[in-house]
Amino acid sequence: MLAGRCPQCHEGRLFAGPVRFRARCERCGLDFAQFNVGDGPAAFLILIVGALLVIGAVWLDAALEPAWWVHLVWLPLGLGLTLGGLRLAKGWLLGAEYRNAAHEGRLVQ
Repeated sequence: MLAGRCPQCHEGRLFAGPVRFRARCERCGLDFAQFNVGDGPAAFLILIVGALLVIGAVWLDAALEPAWWVHLVWLPLGLGLTLGGLRLAKGWLLGAEYRNAAHEGRLVQ
């Protein structure tokens, strides 16, 4: 899943875009819409990346006292870490849901 491959056949691609899942695997036909990854990975990842960037920016400013424009490096770094990490986190979570046969709760009547 971290390689962006289908959790069932390990051959088909999992993503249609940078962080958007395909509708189904082009090899085995597994329907990715049945998995509910949601926004959980994005929320946690933004908090983690944000904390790392703030710590890095404060450390850099205290240690080297660079010009203000040096801190512009944090924008592309934050975007890259967020998009790259989001792809990994969503792939891992979908794989975990597949492996554990996780489904929404249903009442048996």
